[in-house]
Amino acid sequence: MINKDRLEEVKKEEIWKEVVPGKEYDDTRFRKYTSDLSKLVESFLAQQCFDDDKIGKSIYLMESIDKKKIDKLYNSSIRVAKKLSESYPHRSSEHYYHKYEIEKNYYKLTDYDIKRSKVSNVEEIAANLDKFYISEKLKYYCSVLSSQSTVAHKYEIRFIDEIIEHLQENDYEDTPPIAIYLQIYLALKDFDNEEHYFKLKSLLEHYGLLFPLNEASNIYKYALNYCTRKINRGNQKFLHEYFDLYVETLNKEIIFDKGEISPWHFKNIVTTALRLGKFEWTEKFIFKYKDRIPEELRNNAITFNLAQLYFYQKKYNKVIEQLQFVEYDDLSYNINSKTMLIATYYELDEIEPLYSLLESFRVYLNRHKDIAEQIRNLCLNLIKFTKKLVKVLPGDQESIQKLKNEVEATKNIASIRWLREKIAELEGNY
Repeated sequence: MINKDRLEEVKKEEIWKEVVPGKEYDDTRFRKYTSDLSKLVESFLAQQCFDDDKIGKSIYLMESIDKKKIDKLYNSSIRVAKKLSESYPHRSSEHYYHKYEIEKNYYKLTDYDIKRSKVSNVEEIAANLDKFYISEKLKYYCSVLSSQSTVAHKYEIRFIDEIIEHLQENDYEDTPPIAIYLQIYLALKDFDNEEHYFKLKSLLEHYGLLFPLNEASNIYKYALNYCTRKINRGNQKFLHEYFDLYVETLNKEIIFDKGEISPWHFKNIVTTALRLGKFEWTEKFIFKYKDRIPEELRNNAITFNLAQLYFYQKKYNKVIEQLQFVEYDDLSYNINSKTMLIATYYELDEIEPLYSLLESFRVYLNRHKDIAEQIRNLCLNLIKFTKKLVKVLPGDQESIQKLKNEVEATKNIASIRWLREKIAELEGNY
């Protein structure tokens, strides 16, 4: 048999011997077999999706019954499709598409186009189609608006102005995808008006679980990114908002992908909680959710985030225990752990290890060409100003003021909050 562990090395001739033993290798026939196999695999994958889509199957059944004119199955097929639609747990745009398809097939099954004296369900057909169409348009337009800062391409989204105008004149509060994506649009377009964010937050509390997991996660990212922009502009009250949103995604299990949490989400939660002084909460969080980090990334994440906790608790010796002999494969962890160690050695007044680390870190930054230039400059500036910080004596107001002015005049410095705190301590005003 073919060894699965060396599948990439297997030659066509070896596979042929397994499939057609005793016959000479025929490349034309082998290609035909692989082509047939590919088609079977594709059909299998499509069938899997179809089997999982109970509502879709019920809609196709309605279409088939109509085509074959099986009158006895009309009522039962309509009833099953509508029951499945109403029991569907999500209220994303897909829900309204399903309802549109069901009402459309109901129209055909009941021959409304022939029985013109009866009131038909055309209004229901049109209403559900509108809700699906508007939801999808808004969703992708929000994506376009969000990407404008990084993508230079000018997208053309037809009828979006007419849709926005329509939504401003009509109430769609009871349609979750329209209500939420409209609020995301408003928060993106009118960033300074914080009412849009708080309305979005309220909608997420009510409707957050009514979307498929991947879409719910993306929706919450809009709210998290709004908070990030506010924090970066100096509005620290949004640090609490950022934390609350993450806690909500934890409680609703929205943050998890197949039961696992990204180590970067994990780190963001820990960092935010620590900045808010929630040390006990952070420790409980780390040990409660550590096993839900992907196994191959778990040890690095736990080591680093425990070190962060100990640093904020001023347990500096524990920080060193966690980080001193760890070399992460991931550049981000490696860089962040070294910047944390710099601050830790300074806090412990361990000047010799600090200078040694500053030099080895400088070499590391210059040697690794895959480090982004902006990140390299951030860290090199931290190294430069930490060296200057060590040399300044408490009470030397002239030197302190000079260092302070230099720091404030430099745009990109890693650990800038910590650096400012240390300068303020030297001033005696912290």
